[in-house]
Formats: sequence, C-alpha cells, structure tokens
Amino acid sequence: MAHPFNLVETPLSLTYGIVFAALILLYVAKISSFKQRCLDRIPTIGGPSYPVFSYIGAFRFVRGAKALVQQGYSRYRGGVFKIARPDRWLVVVTGSKLMEEFRTAPDDVLSFVEATNDTLAISYTLGPNIRENEYHIGIIRGQLTRNLGYAFDGMHDEVVAAFGDEIRPQGNEWVAVPALDAMSVVVCRASNRAFVGLPLCRKREYVDLCIGFTIDVALGAFIINMFPTFLRPLVGSILTRVPKAIKKGVEHLGPVIEDRIEKMQENGKDWAQKPKDMITWLIEEAQGEERSVRNWALRILTVNFAAIHTSSTSFTHALFHLAANPQFIQPLREEVEDIVNKEGWSRASLQKMRRIDSFLKESMRYNGMGCLSMTRKALKPFTFSDGTVIPPGVYVNAAQTATHHDEEYYADPDVFDGLRFAEEEGQNMKHHLISTANDYVPFGHGKHACPGRFFAANTMKTMLAHLVLTYDVKMENEGVRPPDRWFGPASGPNATAKVLFRKRQL
Repeated sequence: MAHPFNLVETPLSLTYGIVFAALILLYVAKISSFKQRCLDRIPTIGGPSYPVFSYIGAFRFVRGAKALVQQGYSRYRGGVFKIARPDRWLVVVTGSKLMEEFRTAPDDVLSFVEATNDTLAISYTLGPNIRENEYHIGIIRGQLTRNLGYAFDGMHDEVVAAFGDEIRPQGNEWVAVPALDAMSVVVCRASNRAFVGLPLCRKREYVDLCIGFTIDVALGAFIINMFPTFLRPLVGSILTRVPKAIKKGVEHLGPVIEDRIEKMQENGKDWAQKPKDMITWLIEEAQGEERSVRNWALRILTVNFAAIHTSSTSFTHALFHLAANPQFIQPLREEVEDIVNKEGWSRASLQKMRRIDSFLKESMRYNGMGCLSMTRKALKPFTFSDGTVIPPGVYVNAAQTATHHDEEYYADPDVFDGLRFAEEEGQNMKHHLISTANDYVPFGHGKHACPGRFFAANTMKTMLAHLVLTYDVKMENEGVRPPDRWFGPASGPNATAKVLFRKRQL
C-alpha cells in the first residue's frame, strides 16, 4: 500500500490535483494577505479593524452612518478612511484632489457597474439580462434626453392632472396630504407619460405596480445581500416579490407592446404617428432574446425603478423645505408667472426658471439621498497619489453629505438657501441642477453621472413650477421641517409626514 505522502507511488492525476490545490491555496492566501495589508494602512472610523471586533464599527454604521462619515471627513479631510459594514469594508474618499483621481479611474479598475450590480443584487432581483445588457441606459442617455422638448407638453399635462387628482382642497380650506405618497404618484404618472403614454400612465393599478416595484427591488436586494453568496440564487427565487411584479407588468404592458409591434409592422419604420416613447425605443433597439414581451416589460419596470425613487424622494425633500420656509414661495411664483405669461409653457421656458432650478439644487445639496455617493468596486489594485492602495474587492465612495456641508465649498453650508444658485441668465452652467462637480455629487460625477438627470430635472422643475402657481403650502407644524429617516448610509424624507395644501390665495 502506498504511503499517503509518497508522490512517487501516488497516481499522476492525483499528484497534479494536490499540486494545483496547493497553488490555489497559496494564491488565495497571498491575495488575502495583500488585501489585509492594504486595508491595515487605511485609518478606520467607528471601531476596531481587527477581525470579529470590526463588527462593533459595522453596528455603529447601521445606527449612525452619517455621523461616522462626518467624523472621518473632519479627521482625515483630503485623504481616505474606512468604515466597516457587516459584509464588507467601505473606503471613503475626501478632498478635491483625490476625488478627481477617483472619478477618472478606469472602469476596469474601479467599477461603477459591478458596485451597482452587487448593491442591488441585480442578478437575482432584476435578472441576468439586465446585469449583462444595459441597452436601456443608452436609450435614456440618447433618445429620451434628445426628445425632452417633444415630450414636454405631455409631461406638463400629466403633472397638472396628477396634482389635481392627488390634492383636492375645497374652497379656501387647507387639506393635509401624505407628501411622499402623493409625490411618488405624480412623479410616476409624469414619467410614464413619456415611457408608455396615455391611457396606461393614469391607470391606478399600473401606477401602484411601478411604485411597488421600486420597493420590491430595494427590499429584495437588502434581503438577498444578508445571505452568503452560494445561497443568493435560492433566496432570490423564494423570498422576493420581484417575479410576481414582473408577471403583473406583463399583464399591463403586454397588450400595449403587442399593439405597438403590430402597428410598426403595418406602417413601416418611420410612420407619421409613431409614438416617441420608451416602448418604441426599446422595440427598435432590442436584439436577440431581448425581443420578448416579458423582457420589454421588465425594462420598463427597471427604468421606472431608476426614475421614481430618486425623483420622488428628491422632490419631497424640496416640498418639505418649501412648506417649512414659505418666504421662498413668492419669489419662485413671481419668476414662473413672469416667464409663462411671456412665453407659455415649454421646455425652453422651463430652462429659464433659474430660481426654480436653484431651489431644487439647494434641496439636493442640503439633503441628498444619503451620506455616500459614487460607489465603485475595486476590480484591480488602485493607488491614489498619496500612496493609499485600494485592493480588489473593496468598495470606494465619495462623502456626499459631508462634502455638501463643507464651508470650503459653500458659504453657510448648514443654512438652507433656496436661491443660492439662482445666477443671472448666461452664468456658468456649474450652477445648474443637472451639473455635477467634485463638490456636488447627488447625481454622481464623471462619466457615470446619472444619465437620467436631464429627464429627472425636467420632471421636478415642471412639478415645482406648477405647484407654486397653483397652491399655498405649509407644514402641519408650521415652520418645522420633519426630520429625515436614516438607515445606514441611506436617507429619505419622512414617509408619514403631511404637508398642508390649499388653493392659491390671490
């Protein structure tokens, strides 16, 4: 009998297997050691960085991420620091110099796509087709943005109709409206006027589906990411509501899609009445297995996921600021009246409403959607100019809230000034809502800045302009803005707070 360690007498295939396994273990150990050495050199905020003990910092991060990031930003300003999460380390970048290096890093080194895929567990929520083929992003960046002027009349019409359905004050009486719920419906209807058109954009069951889908994906990703990688496919198929939502999406969108295909086949590629909407563009761009009703319906729901949550959250923040600071209503109202009386409602006239633009931009600066932004996943080692090395597998972020409240970049940064960016016409574009910079990152910054921000800005500016012309607003507790809700690094407007509306008093 061969001795177990006698390689001479051991079968050759087994020998190769043992050697190969040993090499793999050595490689893993080397990589792990390199990763740990790199992380050890990055200062830690929130607790110890030792194995197991790092969960102390992870617990603090879940309870108070905003305060931890601010602490790190103040202590290591112009550098980097790290914070533990239950499942990973986060590295936070501060200062204009390192931010510039961060935003210009190659995609194959610091990946926005891989970070998003992991955060939203896209393989198990939206599915592998969305993960591997993002052709809808090109449509948002291209066709949708180019057709904002064409789509404006319909969007404005839908904003007016949606506000009228959601807010119904009688006479001179104030009516209390759950702000986030109502604004989510207005955003959804206005967005889907451009995505799928009438009458589906007004169908309540479809609106509820689109809003619910946003919650389903976010909740599903949270649940899935709590489990080890090998269990995630099973968890994704059992514990999330996304598959049921997609099935309902097919029920609503299927007849519209099939009718559109039939008309395109009958009338040719460039028929005169062809709608310029997301359905048309998806049908025209889809290739191979993407050409199915289910996949098109999933794309529509995915675009809604991107549009509804961000815009409804951002607009509700702005609404709270307006209702708590009614001194801004009159200057906004005067600007809108002056421009509309001269030029009517159009995208061109909307672009001239600098105060409206400024108010929304200041709200997004002041609140944002969390204390971190621009998440990237390191696929290869990345070295900053200060010598800091980011090892593969680590997530890198910008310190959004701390940067936006830094007095080096903004005068009186902790004061809300709705007219802060209201420059005269012709001033630098950097003051506009859609513009991004190293010190303004609600939409991200660089080549991966939100491609839908032009559409989102159009929607929110139309909503705010209509609101100030049509209603008076105030908080239930006058002058007091409800506190934001935080969970880990993410924040949102108070979901139960109500705003009081009444018909505008002339």
